[in-house]
Amino acid sequence: MHWMSDHHWEVWLGISILLLVGEMCTLDLIMGMLAVGGLAGMLTAMLSGSWVVQGVVAAVVALAMLAVVRPSLARTLHSGPEIATGNARVIGMRGKVVEPVGPMQTGRIAIDGEFWTASADAELPIGLTVEVVEIRGATAHVRPAEASEFEQYHPPKEI
Repeated sequence: MHWMSDHHWEVWLGISILLLVGEMCTLDLIMGMLAVGGLAGMLTAMLSGSWVVQGVVAAVVALAMLAVVRPSLARTLHSGPEIATGNARVIGMRGKVVEPVGPMQTGRIAIDGEFWTASADAELPIGLTVEVVEIRGATAHVRPAEASEFEQYHPPKEI
């Protein structure tokens, strides 16, 4: 116990290091904020010999970090694009028709090396590039990816 009274700043540094190790295990940004408070206690220990002053400074800085810095830091670190999983991941992807697709018949399309049952609002021939609009059950609802390519197979009718 005598060593601790002679080495205040080392004690605070040890506490901060332990809190940072704990932060690496949890990644919830709470122990990291407490570690910053411990570093503030360490800096105060270099200037003051009073454990009470060091503890108050460490507590105030840790609470300020938790209240002010952590919310914005967590929001920044946890924001990002939504990751589509399962069947929803193919929405917006393009593929090729491998069996004719139409409004009254389901066909098949190949998307990224996978074969999907597909439906469409118009007749789509083999070889046409299509885009997945939505997933209905286990069936991809598609539309032509390029209007010009669709017109190649379905030229506009003259009146």
